[in-house]
Amino acid sequence: MHVAQVAPLAEPVPPKLYGGTERVVSWLTEELIAQGHEVTLFASGDSVTRARLIPVLPRATRLRRPRPDPSVVAALLLEAITEAAHEFDVIHFHIDWIHLPLMHRLSTPFLTTCHGRLDLSGRSELIQKFPEAPFISISNSQRAPLPEAHWLGTVYHGMPVDLYRPSFEQGEYLAFLGRITPDKGPRDAIKIAREAGLPLRIAAKLPRQQGHYFKEEVEPLIDGQKVQFIGELDERGKGEFLRHAAALLFPIDWPEPFGLVMIEAMACGTPVIAYPCGSVPEVIEHGITGFIVEDQVEAVKAVQDLGFVDRRRVRKTFEQRFTCERMVRSYLTHYQNLASGTPKRADTSISVGEPRAAIGGKADMILTLDNVR
Repeated sequence: MHVAQVAPLAEPVPPKLYGGTERVVSWLTEELIAQGHEVTLFASGDSVTRARLIPVLPRATRLRRPRPDPSVVAALLLEAITEAAHEFDVIHFHIDWIHLPLMHRLSTPFLTTCHGRLDLSGRSELIQKFPEAPFISISNSQRAPLPEAHWLGTVYHGMPVDLYRPSFEQGEYLAFLGRITPDKGPRDAIKIAREAGLPLRIAAKLPRQQGHYFKEEVEPLIDGQKVQFIGELDERGKGEFLRHAAALLFPIDWPEPFGLVMIEAMACGTPVIAYPCGSVPEVIEHGITGFIVEDQVEAVKAVQDLGFVDRRRVRKTFEQRFTCERMVRSYLTHYQNLASGTPKRADTSISVGEPRAAIGGKADMILTLDNVR
């Protein structure tokens, strides 16, 4: 098939540091090529790919100064897609909503993977305007605010099986990886580590708008010894950071759509201790790949129980559920259905043994058709 991937333009594909969506787009693109498909990537010109690259902008926008006008960037992207749309069997969007009016008027099949939260104002009204626009969710819990959307299915993220080298040693510190925002829970992570008596290393992006929060709420708790702030890490540094950790702390307080860092930890053989928000009960198998806990007290107890988690089984579960080969296989089913004119909605009532959103903090067992292995 000839598939177009349309990436956000904030970061290159793959991103040099932080950037979950662009990283997934890169893995998806390269695995499609490895499986013999032709891929065109719409992205920033500083992207690195084996695909044919259509550089909408010379460089990604997040670190450019001055930043380009977002409406100009959107116009350039939509024009590039309009010019080339007839070339593709399917166009796969990773940019939320702005393309919907255009694709509604073009004949090329398309689908959109939603990478962010969906409980924000105006989304339902938009879906009503485009009731047949096909969407993919990255967890079952993600779609709860928009049940009326045309969901084709859920496809969990997957990453290259050999990207990170696992460690089966217990590890000597706890890890926090992500970005410094209240809903990611860095303060909770610090408190959990202190109560558990283990060092905490924080490898995180500090968004500019969170500078006050960091200065007032987080930085005073960082002593440089028991609690260390490392900053953003590249791919290699992230793998080393995670594989030597006793556990990843993921004490989130928001409806996490997927949580890529959880499977990155699992790829390293590192268990995850997480609060039961959003996708967590779909990704983490309680007692097997980590622990799903309700609060700091339970989290401290989970740290004490890490010796009961088999890190080899954590890695094996990653290999079974969260590789990019499995992700591509799922997407190809949707591409082929769309190209043949027979898109199918997912039947989320079929129970075949994967975790779904939690009820009472622990995972029930259910799966969409896309996740059948």
